[in-house]
Amino acid sequence: MLKNPIQLRLEKFEPWQYLTFMASLCERMYPNYAFFCRETEFADPQPYRLILDSVWEILTVKNAKINFENQLEKLEAMVPAADDYDLYAVNPAIDACVGLSDLLHALLDRDLIPETALIISSLSVETVANLEEAREGEEITNDNQKNNQAVCEEWDVQWAIYRALKETDGRDIELIKSLRRELRDDGVSNIGITL
Repeated sequence: MLKNPIQLRLEKFEPWQYLTFMASLCERMYPNYAFFCRETEFADPQPYRLILDSVWEILTVKNAKINFENQLEKLEAMVPAADDYDLYAVNPAIDACVGLSDLLHALLDRDLIPETALIISSLSVETVANLEEAREGEEITNDNQKNNQAVCEEWDVQWAIYRALKETDGRDIELIKSLRRELRDDGVSNIGITL
């Protein structure tokens, strides 16, 4: 597991900050899933989008009622099986599903929120590192990760999201909406796939 000082800093967040951080990382993984679905005609990526939108809704709409157990069941049916595809894109697509699944589990059991934020942070970096390893044929470790531009860029984005959330007093709905808008409009995934 790749380490970064952000993992220690995250431990001081409020639940809404953790959830926004995790939703932001899932937003950045969504294009990987959408790309895989389009390339393989595996499924329509729209249901993933709707589940992720429901997470954003719970963060921004007062008294929003969402059945996350139901969302989790829907998501489980949308995960591709790695063995069924000869295409590297299946791996980042699976990671995107795992990240969103972890986020839904954290919404169902709030005690899991801090730990899950660290798991999704690591997952997003691992998605990047795994692709780089597949390209370069060299393992990325804690000692050499600073030499890999793609991994450094992923940590930089995570830091930018962290800083935006850290600098607020109390739950800032406008900030949450602007983060979501920026990431959606950007439409670039953690491994550089553009929608």
